[in-house]
Amino acid sequence: MSEDQAAQVTTSDVCIVGGCGRVGLPLGIAFAARGLSVVLYDINAEAVATVNAARLPFAEPGAAEPLTEAVAAGRLRATTDPSSVGGSEHLVVVVGTPVDEHLNPDLGAVPRALERCAEHLRDGQLVVLRSTVYPGVTALTEKLLAGKGIRADVAFCPERIAEGRAMTELFALPQIVAARTPAALARAEKLFRHLTEQIVPLEPEEAELAKLFTNTWRYIKFATANQFWMMANDFGLDFARIRHAVAYDYPRAADLPMPGFAAGPCLFKDTMQLAAFNRNNFVLGHSAMLINEGLPLYLVSRLEDRFDLSEMTVGILGMAFKGGSDDPRESLAYKLRKILALKTRETLCTDPFVADERFVDLDEVLRRADLLVIAAPHEQYARLETDTPLIDMWGLTGQGVRV
Repeated sequence: MSEDQAAQVTTSDVCIVGGCGRVGLPLGIAFAARGLSVVLYDINAEAVATVNAARLPFAEPGAAEPLTEAVAAGRLRATTDPSSVGGSEHLVVVVGTPVDEHLNPDLGAVPRALERCAEHLRDGQLVVLRSTVYPGVTALTEKLLAGKGIRADVAFCPERIAEGRAMTELFALPQIVAARTPAALARAEKLFRHLTEQIVPLEPEEAELAKLFTNTWRYIKFATANQFWMMANDFGLDFARIRHAVAYDYPRAADLPMPGFAAGPCLFKDTMQLAAFNRNNFVLGHSAMLINEGLPLYLVSRLEDRFDLSEMTVGILGMAFKGGSDDPRESLAYKLRKILALKTRETLCTDPFVADERFVDLDEVLRRADLLVIAAPHEQYARLETDTPLIDMWGLTGQGVRV
C-alpha cells in the first residue's frame, strides 16, 4: 500500500460497489435517508448519470423522493471512479453472483469486483459482502485482502429485500450480520443499526447458508404449488378452489402459494448454488427446478389439447419475471414465447413496464390475438374486458385457474 493510500482521508461514510443496481441503490438511498454520506461506485456510466440526476434507473416504489432529497442534500452521489472506494470507512459490495451455463456457481464475481478497485482499498476499512454468495466466498475475500497486504475487517450481511418492497423492508426486516472476529461483527452491527434495531448475528458460513436456504425454500414452495396445480388440472379440477379450502382459517397451510412462473435473478440461481455446495446431491432442489422450469412446456401442452395453435395468434401478457415489476431478468415468459413461436401462427408480447422494441401495445394484442396468456400477473390484467379466451394460471382474474 502506498503512502498516499495510507494517508487517504475518509470522505464518505459508505461506498457501495455496484451501487446503481436494484440492490445497491435502494441500500444507498436508505443509508442516506438515515443521515449517512454515501458514494455509489458502479461501472455502468449510464446508470451513474441517471442517479446523479436524481432519477431512478429502474422502478422501485418509495425510492424516488428520498433519492431526490439525498442527492440535493449532497448525501448521495454516484461515480465510475474506482478510487472512490478508498474514501469510505465502510465498503459494501453488491454484485451479481450468477451460475454458468452448466449451473456451476461463479465464485469469482465478488473477488473480480474487489480486484477492479483493490489498489484503492486501505487498512482499517470494513468490507461488507451484501451479494448472495456461494458458501466460502467470505473466507475467500478475507484471503484475497490479506494476500494484498490490506488489513481490513470483513463481514457478510446478506440482502433480503424483495424487488418493489426495498424501501419498506430495508427498515422493517431483521438484518443478518456475520463476521469472523468480534471487532468486525461489532462494526457491521453498528452500520446496519442505522436501518433497524433487529440484528441477527451469525458466523459467516452460517449466514451464507441462511441466505441460500431462504431463497431455495421459496423456490421449493413455488414448485410445490405448481406441481399441485398440474395434478388438479390434469383431473379437470380447479386448484384455486382447492387451495382456498386448504388455507381457509388454517394457519398451517397459509403459506401455500398460487401457481405461476417462479423465475427471476435469484431463486433458481441460488437453488443451484446450494445444490453445487452439497456436491449436487439435492434431489428436492433439482426436482423443484424441473417443475418450475418445465411449467411453460406444460402450459403449452395443455393449450395444444384445447386449441389448434397453428392457426392462432397468441398474445402473451406480461414479460417481467413477476407482477408489478419492470425487471425481465430470467423471466419464464421468454421461454413461453420461444415455445409458442414454434407452435402458433404468430406470437405477440406486451408489458406495461418492460421496454422492448419487439413488444406491442396491449390494445393491439387484444385486437389481434385469438388466445391470451397471462405470463406476469400485473395488476392491469385483472380487469381486462375481452371476449378472447384468457389463460390465467395465477388466479389474477378470479375466474379459476384450470387450463
